[in-house]
Amino acid sequence: MPLYAEKNTAISGIGQSEIFRKPQVLPFELATRACELAITDAGLRPEDIDGVAAWPSVPSGTVAGFGTAALSDIAATLGIRPNWWSGADNAAQLSPILEAVAAIAAGYATHVLCWRALGERWVPSYGSAATKAGFQLMAPSGYIEYLLPFHAPSAAIWCAIHASTHFARYGITREQMGAIPIVQRRNAALNPKAIYREPITMDDYMSARMIATPLSLLDCDVPCDGTTAVIVSRLDAARDLKQPPIVIEAVGAGARDRMDTWIARYDYPHMALHDAAAMMWSRTDLKPKDVSTAHLYDGFTSLTLAWLEALGFCGEGESGAFVEGGQRISLDGELPINTNGGQLSEGRMHGFGHLHEAVLQLRGQAGERQVKDARVSVIGNGGGSVGGAALLRRDG
Repeated sequence: MPLYAEKNTAISGIGQSEIFRKPQVLPFELATRACELAITDAGLRPEDIDGVAAWPSVPSGTVAGFGTAALSDIAATLGIRPNWWSGADNAAQLSPILEAVAAIAAGYATHVLCWRALGERWVPSYGSAATKAGFQLMAPSGYIEYLLPFHAPSAAIWCAIHASTHFARYGITREQMGAIPIVQRRNAALNPKAIYREPITMDDYMSARMIATPLSLLDCDVPCDGTTAVIVSRLDAARDLKQPPIVIEAVGAGARDRMDTWIARYDYPHMALHDAAAMMWSRTDLKPKDVSTAHLYDGFTSLTLAWLEALGFCGEGESGAFVEGGQRISLDGELPINTNGGQLSEGRMHGFGHLHEAVLQLRGQAGERQVKDARVSVIGNGGGSVGGAALLRRDG
């Protein structure tokens, strides 16, 4: 097995702000808090940080919306003077991590601060003001132009199309899929930051308002305000820091067929996440059986099923049977998934919440939801035309 660059890197610090369902704190302030917490967690100072990466890259002065903290604004606010910075998006929400790995491998940086900052709950107020000022918030472009005439502007519809095809082909049922949000809500009850912590039953799930068949309201993640930050460091440097380093064993990304489209792949209903999973496993000797916890994208529940299959935890079309009843994916099960409650309950931290939780599990710092002797964790982020995967492990 070649020594890929990521094996010489580690996550050395993590930080997460409060998570709000309703606008309470300016989202840029939440981003600042999370980044400060990550730096402190690692035992570093702002002047030690020599790289910054975030996705998406937003203009200076942005304080709310889909991305709330520009690279330049965080650097200026915290007193960081980076040698290197990036806002690339090739690997969905894990793009900053892959970019940091590349920068460290090239010798551009030693400690890279990465973050995902969201302030979508502020959009109605900021959006209304912008509209009144004469700004157009979104003009259709690219493949969106072809979807709008069919009344399909939403990712919920695109994912529902994939899920409907997959369910019909393999006989997967909504009752089987419902085990995921039910188990994740049970996990969220042990997470003080989670937005929704009250238990839900199968009756609750089956009676929830439909959004786009087969997806109901309880299959859709929860928009929120909040930021998660991590520091990726060169492994030898990370070993001298405050926390035990969590090694980045392998990464993956890709959209090998029909880049930037959800529906035109030759192997539809496969998505870019299948490419990312294949690349990740090609870069390690570890196997699915070695994984202690899985932190899989749940922007919509059907994407979690797709990740389970793509990562090889079950066969093609077997994800419904794999999760049925929920025991296998519970905290004490064969493969605990989304132990923080995931985006369906904690809030849509856009995959970085999964990354944060994976590090807590591997450090043994997850509190009441800690999985016994967690040694290897996998993160799968994204759906449709973008996907990123990462395998983390304890050092040594």
